[in-house]
Amino acid sequence: MLTFAGRHLFPLVTLLIFGCGGPTKGFRPPVGAAETRADGSASQSELSFAREAKTPAGVKPDQTGKATWYGGAFAGKKTASGERFDPTKLTAAHRSLPFGTWVEVRRVDTGRVVRVRINDRGPFGDERRVIDVSRRAAEDLDLVRDGVTNVELRVVQGP
Repeated sequence: MLTFAGRHLFPLVTLLIFGCGGPTKGFRPPVGAAETRADGSASQSELSFAREAKTPAGVKPDQTGKATWYGGAFAGKKTASGERFDPTKLTAAHRSLPFGTWVEVRRVDTGRVVRVRINDRGPFGDERRVIDVSRRAAEDLDLVRDGVTNVELRVVQGP
């Protein structure tokens, strides 16, 4: 015959074990969100966005600072997220945003905008720098020659 503790403890332990074994809910992008690929490549609609997007007047950025770019020397090396860096993809490094976050980067002096996916950590060494973008993103921002420019960042979709 079971003791009082045995009669009550067994069902509780059983409930805890089986209650934790169900499926988890994953992130579901908002309805109408752009289709994104895990490798950081962009669909045709995203490419158009990169060239034509305008930031609405009166909308404040999430972060402002300097942007730089990185490319060839890091091609094929693992990023902090574990994926291989590809300078032809629309990706970027940020110190704290979660991997997979999509960010709109707007160049302050020209208004050019590109949307990038965070897949690495950085920039480091200069607190004024808030993002390092891939060469592809730098080309869309017309940043390759200048190397550094003032930008505004806006998170457009979480991971």
